[in-house]
Amino acid sequence: MKASADVLVIGSGIAGLTFALKAARHGSVLLVTKKARAETNTNYARGGLAAVLGDDDDMRLHVADTLEAGAGLCHLDVVETVVAEGPVRVRELMDWGTAFDRDGSGRLALGREGGHSRRRIVHAGDRTGHAIEHALLEAVEQEPAITVLEDHLAVDLLLGEDPSTRRPVCRGILALDHRLGRLVVFRSRVVFLASGGCGQVYRHTTNPAIATGDGTAMTYRAGAVLSNMEFIQFHPTALHPTEDPAFLISEAVRGEGAVLVRCDGTAFMERYHRQASLAPRDVVARAIDQELRDTGDPHVLLDISSIPRDTFQARFPGAAEGLAERGCDPWVDGIPVVPAAHYSCGGARTDLHGRTSLPGLYAAGEVACTGLHGANRLASNSLLEAVVLSHRAAAAVAALLPASPFTEGDEWLPGGVDPSNLDGRPAGTDMPDPDLAREREKVRSLMWDRVGIVRSDSLLDRAREGLASLAADHERRWREDLWTPDLVELRNLLHNAQLVVACARARRESRGLHYTLDHPHRNNESFLADTHVTLTAVDLPFPLTPRET
Repeated sequence: MKASADVLVIGSGIAGLTFALKAARHGSVLLVTKKARAETNTNYARGGLAAVLGDDDDMRLHVADTLEAGAGLCHLDVVETVVAEGPVRVRELMDWGTAFDRDGSGRLALGREGGHSRRRIVHAGDRTGHAIEHALLEAVEQEPAITVLEDHLAVDLLLGEDPSTRRPVCRGILALDHRLGRLVVFRSRVVFLASGGCGQVYRHTTNPAIATGDGTAMTYRAGAVLSNMEFIQFHPTALHPTEDPAFLISEAVRGEGAVLVRCDGTAFMERYHRQASLAPRDVVARAIDQELRDTGDPHVLLDISSIPRDTFQARFPGAAEGLAERGCDPWVDGIPVVPAAHYSCGGARTDLHGRTSLPGLYAAGEVACTGLHGANRLASNSLLEAVVLSHRAAAAVAALLPASPFTEGDEWLPGGVDPSNLDGRPAGTDMPDPDLAREREKVRSLMWDRVGIVRSDSLLDRAREGLASLAADHERRWREDLWTPDLVELRNLLHNAQLVVACARARRESRGLHYTLDHPHRNNESFLADTHVTLTAVDLPFPLTPRET
C-alpha cells in the first residue's frame, strides 16, 4: 500500500496537532500516530504552560529565568522569540477550546513552579496536558483536510535526492501498520516530526510506554544533526515506589508551598540553592539523589502540611485522586518521592522555523532541540516551546509548499534499503514478545544504573560496552526476524541510549542535567557550546575536543 499527502505529521501530541491544524489551511495533511491518538506525552503533562500573562510579570523576567535554568547553553534569540510569542499562542489554545483554570475574578489562575520568579503557569488543575490534548483533538476532528491514522508506527524516514543540490531530501516514511501486520510507504512533500521523547530508555520514568525516541532515532539514521542528547531531565518528585510509568507529583505542588524534607522531617533544599524547594529541576534532582545516598533512605518526603486539604484537592485533583487510590494520606505521612527520567532537552537540531538539517524534514516538541532549554529545561517551558515552534514551522511550510512538488526518482531508506522491496511486506502485530521485553528491560536498567543523575567516565564506558553488545544481537534479529512493534521500539531505544552515552562521554564537564564525578565543575573555556551528533561522529564545536565515532 502507498499513500501520499502534502504534509505528513508523525505524532499526535500538542506539537503535532497544533502544526496539523495550521498546515491544513495550505494542503492535505496525513497525521500518523503509533497508538491511539490521545496516547501521548502531552496527555500525561500535569503542570502547565509558562507564559507572561500576570500584571506583575515581564518578558525580561521569563527570559532571565529560562537562561538561568539552562546553565549557559540557551540560545538567547530562541528564548526571546519563544517567550515573546507565548501569550498569543496560549490564547489560541483557549480559542480551540482549552479550558484553563480561572480565579475568583474570572482571570487566568497562574501557578508557580521551580526556577520561576513569578506566577506564570496556566493550568487546568494538574491535568493540563489532558485538557489541551482533548481540545486539540476535537478541533482536528472538525478539519476535513486532516486524516488521522492510528496504530501506525514510523520505522524510518524515506529519502530521495534533490535534483538541484544533489543532497538527500526527506520524502516520507516507512511505517508499520500493526493492526494489519504490514509495512506501508507514505510519501509527502514535507514531513513534520512531533513524536516525543525517549524517557522509556530509563527503568524509572514518568513517560508512558510509547516514549521510545522513535523520531530522534529515525533522524539519526537518516544522517541529520542531533544536539545535546546528554541532557536528560529527571523530575524530582515521582511517587515512591515508582510504577511504569511513574506517577508524577506536579512541581506546582511546591509552588503552592510544599517543602522537600528527609524521612525524619528535616528540610534540606536550603543547603543546595537559594530558592530551596523551588530551585531548578537539575539542582533538586541531584540534591535528592545526594540525600538518599547520605541517609540510606529509599525516598524523601514532600511535606504539604502548609496547604489546606480542600485547596490541595481543588488545585491538584489528579494527585489527590492518585494518592487516595494508592492508600497514601499526605497530611499524615507526607508524599514519598524520588527522581525519575522525565524529559530530553536534546533532539533533532532545528532552527526557529522547525527546519532540521535534512531538507523536507521539520520537527517540534520534545523530539527537537531548538536551543530554548540549554542544559536544563525550565519547568512548563516545554508545552510553550511546542506551540510556538509548531506555529512557526507551519508558517514556513506554507511558504514552501507551492515550490515543492512531489519529486520523482529513486528513493531509499537509511542504509540504502530499497523501499519497494518492503512496501506491503508482512510485518508483526502487537503480540508481546517476552524475549524482546527482557532485552528492553536490560537497556533500561543499564541506563538507570550507569547513565543516571550522577555519572562518571568509567560508568559511561561500561554503558557504551554493554549497549554495543545488546545492539549487535539486535542487529542480527533486525536482519532475520519479522519486524514487530516491539522490535522497532527496541531498535530505537538502543540508538537513543547510545546517543545519550556518546554525547555524555564527549562533554567532559558538569553542566545542568549532565553531572559527572570525573569532571565536577563547569568549564566555560572549552564546553560553552552544544554537543552535535550525526551518523558518523560526535562533535563539540571547539578544537580541544577529540572526535569520537
